[in-house]
Amino acid sequence: MSAIHIVCDYPHPAAKVWRAVTDPTLIPRWTATGAGARPEGFTTTVGTEFQFIAKPKPGWSGIVDCVVLEVDEPRLLRYSWTDHGGGDTTEVTYRIEPHATGTRFTYDHTGFAGVGGFFMAQILGRVRSKMLRVGLPAVLNDLDEAGRLRPGSSPERPL
Repeated sequence: MSAIHIVCDYPHPAAKVWRAVTDPTLIPRWTATGAGARPEGFTTTVGTEFQFIAKPKPGWSGIVDCVVLEVDEPRLLRYSWTDHGGGDTTEVTYRIEPHATGTRFTYDHTGFAGVGGFFMAQILGRVRSKMLRVGLPAVLNDLDEAGRLRPGSSPERPL
């Protein structure tokens, strides 16, 4: 099985990182550096069914079906991930923990099977790396210490 494992350290408190990765109004701001996606119906309640909706591409509808599997705010979020067109179900896990003068964010996307899964993990891994190393830090910098967007912060890019 193939997997994506990305670890990033951010000079921000864990509560701010949690908000940036779980607030449906903030998620499109950092996913825009990748394929872009907005969550429809997302809450941090176990059992919540939601979709990520992105701009369609040839061979992909742009829709991913997900279910929240586990939440331990502000430390852990785990959800399933299935292409709307079918295929294997994989799992995404966010781990957030205090580290040095900020927060360590660990992103794991597991369960990619076979040769197709290997290539999918490679493609998604590059996209996720950019989102977490470029997009998410920009959003975190746009939030004040209370986790609110600062006046004049850059708007999300349309999908």
